[in-house]
Amino acid sequence: MKVVYLTEPGKMEIAEEPRPEVTPGHVVVKIEYNGICGSDVHFFKDGRVGDCVLRDKFVLGHEVSGTVVEVGGGVKHLKVNDRVALEPGYACGKCEFCKSGRYNLCPEMKFFAAPPVAGALKEYVSHPADMCFKLPENVSTMEGALVEPLAVGLHATSLGGVSLGQSVVILGAGCIGLVTLLSAKARGASRVIVADLYDKRLEFARNMGADYVINVQKEDLLQRIGEILGDGPDVVFETAGSPVTIAQTPHVAKKGGTIVLVGMSSESEIKYNFFQAMEKEVTIKCVFRYRNLYPVAIAAISGGSINVKQIVTHEFTLDESNKAFATVVEDAQSVVKGIIKM
Repeated sequence: MKVVYLTEPGKMEIAEEPRPEVTPGHVVVKIEYNGICGSDVHFFKDGRVGDCVLRDKFVLGHEVSGTVVEVGGGVKHLKVNDRVALEPGYACGKCEFCKSGRYNLCPEMKFFAAPPVAGALKEYVSHPADMCFKLPENVSTMEGALVEPLAVGLHATSLGGVSLGQSVVILGAGCIGLVTLLSAKARGASRVIVADLYDKRLEFARNMGADYVINVQKEDLLQRIGEILGDGPDVVFETAGSPVTIAQTPHVAKKGGTIVLVGMSSESEIKYNFFQAMEKEVTIKCVFRYRNLYPVAIAAISGGSINVKQIVTHEFTLDESNKAFATVVEDAQSVVKGIIKM
């Protein structure tokens, strides 16, 4: 099978390796789609995400779906030719976090493309069967690969407590910003403002249900939010993973409001105005992936309440992986979501 390695920042190479063998409790999946995530892009561009620095060649990719081609012993709920979305992490199942349902915080978590665990930018993977979720007939495998980022948006809006009639500001109109927008609207938010640097991305946000958009290169962010809401939003989401937008959140939030930090910055430490946060008595919450949301996300797509495939703007082949990542970096204003068709 073909495997794509990041050999150094900005450079990918394709290698040939043996297909994985099936083991008990696992299935082998022929990967059909692989989404390009912001953390993948940080690794590709900078060779690091926060404190996690790559020291050797590495396989990226964790937003994946495909078709089951082999089934291991003990697997009852899947069979060959089932189409599945792969939840990329699997936990120990024994620690306090796993037993309390917060398995995304498991210290033994193994997650695609989170070093030292290799990613899934390859033609076949072996994965625990209970982390492979069967797709309904009306959900494509392309949509299956988008379940992963949608789960992030669903988790973010759940932690933020978004509810009927609330106001929301989303800083960043990339993939995670847009799935957060879709999730906030699905939960009943009445006024959603999306801010970004690029008009093309903001046009996507408006078409996907944003009530207001702000180009921060043309308008003053705080002034415009004040004109729209009269005060800050009930909930502000930072989804860009930028030190600039992270630092803006305490200024954007209203008194008594909630800040949800979703985007992962390539920098570990960021200057932050805690006086603003404390004076306003805001609640600050942080998102780390998601938990128990793949069935919910798949049901939302299948039932028509969330149209996730509209976020895809660019499609590439596996052989074009280097071009795909370079395009996402170099043409950020046009690329909302890049996806690799295997």
